[in-house]
Amino acid sequence: MLVSWRVMVPFWSALTAAVIAQLLKPAIAYLHTKKWNWSLARAAGGFPSSHSALVSALALSVGMVEQFRSSIFAVTLALAVIVIYDAANVRYYSGQNIKVTQKLVHDLQELYPDLLDDPLYDTKLKPVLGHRWFEVFGGILLGIVVALIFHIRV
Repeated sequence: MLVSWRVMVPFWSALTAAVIAQLLKPAIAYLHTKKWNWSLARAAGGFPSSHSALVSALALSVGMVEQFRSSIFAVTLALAVIVIYDAANVRYYSGQNIKVTQKLVHDLQELYPDLLDDPLYDTKLKPVLGHRWFEVFGGILLGIVVALIFHIRV
């Protein structure tokens, strides 16, 4: 049985919003630094939030396909709220904790080089895990625009 295009619009709009968000990250960083950093296209964090773009496009598309009063819209909206909250708060503050931990380990290694000889202390941690609210709102806006564009076509 073939699935109709209309049923798949939420999936494709969500995926497209996430990909566009990831591809925008190097371009937006270039505007600030005047250097291309293509690794940002696969990195977490930064502007716009691809997590927020994905779940925003998904929730809006589901609402437009299945109606905003449907149970599945309520589920996708709840998922969007959780993901957006996580991106802006839990993951952001985890990244801040990583920065503090790295600084403490660095300072201790300088003061007591023999004390911290465990290879665990040499582990490189990525400090940028989450987003600031501005980055999240950019992702939400992008997700909404992409979902609306997909539904203009349908």
